Amino acid sequence: MNLETDAQSGLAAVFLENRAILLRFLRARGDRDLAEDLLQELWLKASAGASTPISDPLAYLFRTASNLLLDRRRADFRRQRREADWANPARAGTAESTDLQSGERIAIARDHLRLVDATLAELGERTDAIFRRFRVDAISQREIAKEFGISISAVEKHLRKAYRALVELRRRLDAE
Repeated sequence: MNLETDAQSGLAAVFLENRAILLRFLRARGDRDLAEDLLQELWLKASAGASTPISDPLAYLFRTASNLLLDRRRADFRRQRREADWANPARAGTAESTDLQSGERIAIARDHLRLVDATLAELGERTDAIFRRFRVDAISQREIAKEFGISISAVEKHLRKAYRALVELRRRLDAE
């Protein structure tokens, strides 16, 4: 075993020993429903390991968990601000937005939304519903899996299928 492998297995072992404590830490500082998702992200980072040995692996895991929580909050804040700006273009600070431009943007956005709805519908009812539960309703993958009676892996496959279709739609729209 080389030094890098030792660092990886050691960090993963510390994670597994302290999983319950890390979960409590995340639940106490953030959304209780997101704690499991963040813990999963933390596990991915811990199982990937560090390239060098870590002097205090538990402190490293707590710091990483805190950073993941902070990243999630920042992303949520940006999403909320983006949605507020979308709902109220004048708030976005665009001096160029005239009534005509706003009307055109709204019409284009509605057309794009109809295309997104059609694209998701073509993927099948289950993929469409899973995508909407995850992206629109902000339900965790674990909860979606329970709701549909499928594995988390199956939820991820449905999400990948939806993302691929939407990326392709975006490419087509950008080409036009």
